[in-house]
Amino acid sequence: MEQPKKPVDAGQPDPGQLILIDKPLTWTSFDVANKLKYACKFKKIGHAGTLDPLATGLLILCTGKMTKQIDQYQAQEKEYTGTLVLGKTTPSVDLETEFDSESDPAGITADQIQDAARQLTGDIMQIPPIYSAVRVNGERLYEKARRGETIDIKSRQVTVSVFETDSRRFPEVDFRIVCSKGTYIRSLVRDLGLLLNNGAYMSALRRTRIGDFRVDDADTLDNFITKCRENRDKQLADEVRPVESELPASDTLL
Repeated sequence: MEQPKKPVDAGQPDPGQLILIDKPLTWTSFDVANKLKYACKFKKIGHAGTLDPLATGLLILCTGKMTKQIDQYQAQEKEYTGTLVLGKTTPSVDLETEFDSESDPAGITADQIQDAARQLTGDIMQIPPIYSAVRVNGERLYEKARRGETIDIKSRQVTVSVFETDSRRFPEVDFRIVCSKGTYIRSLVRDLGLLLNNGAYMSALRRTRIGDFRVDDADTLDNFITKCRENRDKQLADEVRPVESELPASDTLL
């Protein structure tokens, strides 16, 4: 597989760019791509891996000819950090929907939580959340879920290389997960709660790495757009020369 190219600085005129953005909270991945397309005048742009609106962190975007490599970036290993909360559930397994059940998490130990996380490590079969972008019969699951439809969702194999937990803020549990393409972190949170005979929902999620690319190297959306506009203004200024510069050199002007 071809090695990923080094990201290009924001605002460069090269029509084929690899862009690293730290996605803001509540924005969809499509929102970010659309904003960049019009603000930076990209003719073609796409993202390499969706992040939920309530997640933040690394979003890889490709423009121009680089869009042909999106599948390559999507296939790379991903790392997340976040927080789950035991004792309550929501239909979406995050805070997009209201709480629908509550149970007492008292008595659950850190060792039990770690053991449940170990059971969800390795090659596992996972059922995507009903509130997800997975297509069933040509329609997104979340569209069916919002209509209250009951859906039979097929499980899929994913690989979870690392599932670390820190229960010092119990019933909040901080975690770090390293996983393959197609892994739903909300499904891991849901299944961890089930293994503990309790409930769980995700209160925060941040993608920190995709392959060798890290969120620490990403730009904020606003900063990237500012650089784009500054670069475009500079190009326009360079193209518009003063009239005097076109005149031949002379000691005397008649």
